[in-house]
Amino acid sequence: MAGAERSSTAAEMDVDLELSRGGEGPSFEFAFNSQNFSDRLLRIEVVASEDVGGRSLPDSSCHEEKGDAGQNIESSSAMVDTPLLRVKTVYINSAILAARSPFFLKVVLLLFLKIHVFYYQIMLSEKFLPSKLFSNGMKESDQTHPTLRIANSEENAVMELLSFMYNGKLTTPEPAHLLDILMAADKFEVLSCMRLCSQLLAKLPMTTESALLYLDHACSISMASEVHCLIVRARKFLANKYKNYTKFQHELTNFPLVGIEAIFSSTDLHVTIEDNIYIFMLTWARARYPELEERRMILSSHLLPLVRFSHMSCAKLQKVLTCTDDDIDHDQVNKVITTVLLHKAYPTHVHGVLGADATTCWQFAERTYMCKPVKVVAFDGPCPQVIAYWDLKRLDFTLVARCNIDQPSGLYSFGLFLVIIEKLKGSVTVDYEFAARTRGSGKFVTRFESKTTFTGSLMIGCDDVFGIPWQMFIADDNLFIDDVLHLRADWRVLEQQEPEA
Repeated sequence: MAGAERSSTAAEMDVDLELSRGGEGPSFEFAFNSQNFSDRLLRIEVVASEDVGGRSLPDSSCHEEKGDAGQNIESSSAMVDTPLLRVKTVYINSAILAARSPFFLKVVLLLFLKIHVFYYQIMLSEKFLPSKLFSNGMKESDQTHPTLRIANSEENAVMELLSFMYNGKLTTPEPAHLLDILMAADKFEVLSCMRLCSQLLAKLPMTTESALLYLDHACSISMASEVHCLIVRARKFLANKYKNYTKFQHELTNFPLVGIEAIFSSTDLHVTIEDNIYIFMLTWARARYPELEERRMILSSHLLPLVRFSHMSCAKLQKVLTCTDDDIDHDQVNKVITTVLLHKAYPTHVHGVLGADATTCWQFAERTYMCKPVKVVAFDGPCPQVIAYWDLKRLDFTLVARCNIDQPSGLYSFGLFLVIIEKLKGSVTVDYEFAARTRGSGKFVTRFESKTTFTGSLMIGCDDVFGIPWQMFIADDNLFIDDVLHLRADWRVLEQQEPEA
């Protein structure tokens, strides 16, 4: 079945390639590289990709048009004076290329202007003799035939593009090749080819490799609507496939920057706690960018803006504020954490301010955390006391809540527990209660309270806080207000005894 599907997809792609000319005008396939139907000889000079900084397809903004003995079209300023690998010549019809590409239209017009200027200068010469028009060493071909210099990595794409401008057809269904042609079409402003490549790429199944390929080239492609949709689709694919961050953490260490940005900009990411995202960003950057200044730039401009600092633990925020790592822009981070603390202290005011700035609102959106963040209020007197508030959505229970089962009845219920992480010295007596907000009163109603002395036990709580089976609890709309359960826990230290010497 899989083989049949692949065959069907390949057949559909072949049909698309054959019928790709639709609506783009007549075919001039017979004239491609034909001396009889051409008025120019295009000289294509191919240089090594590494000689131009390893960029396979430089941005169209780097186009340079130089005229000395002839008309040279440099794909990039970095290609000037680089050694040639080989030279190709192709017969071209300037009218056909100009009709397909605004870029080549400008080249043709410039050539036309240069020819007339050249003839005019010759005719004004005091020693002008019609019979010796080209006897000064200037060949006619030098003035009428352009030269195109490209990197060897884009040679096949450029030749395919030239062929397309005559027949309106492409010969390859491979994503990498189509993307190269798309890049060439973008650079030389062949809009019909850009549109076709985008449509063909959109019909191909998305994979991790193809998604990363599209995103890696995105910065060099004009943002036509078709291309933009392809990039958005690639970002959504990666964000959805790798939303379970914990499961794919090792694989993500080998991802390029564009993939990391696509995945960690998502709010749907499943992670234990936001602290882990911050740690991963530092670890990934330090492994991928050994040079300090480059790593510092990548962290400050690309990675740290993806961290939801507002959902990090207070302990981690304190460590970030006091760290002395050289690769972190401490002014930037301190400013972000200050904003976060203001957001926590004055949420209503800060939300109003951020409402006008849509670019920063997403930074405060909560991901799907395995450990839910809590809001804590602490008091020193009259006795040490801590009150914690937190919200749980109905959907969160599939990830962060565990049903307790009553062995005699076999029924499940909702339980809450207090866990002491640090090792106690002596004994501590606490008075604690669990409460939940109800829809009817809008107030927190105590559901369980108790008094316990810790003498070695590290966990206390209640197996059945609401006194009802799990199915009744999860369906209770009086507890779930707009699908959210609002909880409060209150602990008061009544007595603490130091261990005997």
